[in-house]
Amino acid sequence: MTRNKLYSLLLIAFLAGFIYLFYSIQKEQQETVGVCIIKNVTGYACPSCGTTRAVLLLFEGKITDSLLLNPFGIIVAIIMTVFPIWVLTDIVLKKETFFKAYKKTESIIRKPWLAIGLVLLVLLNWIWNLYKNL
Repeated sequence: MTRNKLYSLLLIAFLAGFIYLFYSIQKEQQETVGVCIIKNVTGYACPSCGTTRAVLLLFEGKITDSLLLNPFGIIVAIIMTVFPIWVLTDIVLKKETFFKAYKKTESIIRKPWLAIGLVLLVLLNWIWNLYKNL
């Protein structure tokens, strides 16, 4: 993937994420059909169920509640805070620091032992979500 294509896709994804987060903040706390296709079809939470609520709790300063709801929330909040600034800085300064870090991270994650470990963490988070009956 080229630098420009990666940066374009990421900026679109960040924009969509911020729009969804803004929508989540603005909407009333009413029972509506959630966005999760897995939960809507099966009735069971997916590994990322509760991530948006966890991010919102984090923004309210409730770090422990956020972590207990879904640890992915903290990861998503960090990514949505740091990465757009990093990508935009690269674009303005005509650098490739994010792209190089992305390529290096991608090559590291492709190592089987690390990939298996990350998959296990996702599965553990899924079990945690099912246990909590999210």
